[in-house]
Amino acid sequence: MSADAQPTPQNRNAAVIEEFRANEGKVGGYFEGSDLVLLTTVGARSGQPHTTPALYVRDGDTVVVAASFAGAPKHPAWYHNLVANPEVTVEIGAEKYQATAVPAEGAERDRLFALLAEGTPRFYEYAEKTTRVIPMVVLRAH
Repeated sequence: MSADAQPTPQNRNAAVIEEFRANEGKVGGYFEGSDLVLLTTVGARSGQPHTTPALYVRDGDTVVVAASFAGAPKHPAWYHNLVANPEVTVEIGAEKYQATAVPAEGAERDRLFALLAEGTPRFYEYAEKTTRVIPMVVLRAH
């Protein structure tokens, strides 16, 4: 990459994933100090695995992520993948397990969004930037 080229989201994600796995979930930069999960989905069209870092919140024993895409007008690709193939791999720290991803709906979705945004207020900003309802996804461990 040339000195003036901007890193793509894929390049940034690859660096975060590498750092996460090398340091049992601890990373610096934008995600430093955050509760970060690596979510591996199966591509809806490709059938290939795709790993994405995401912020999460715990709701009791359950892990919950938001398909915020930083307030972009469309859902992130990983959300479309898990809707098509809800079996996912979850990595938190050194822990790795299989889960079923279930989008929350209605009042439960709203409650989970508020729970996440209380600890990470930038999610309120993401919600204000977009006209779509940001999906909240519950990751139910097997």
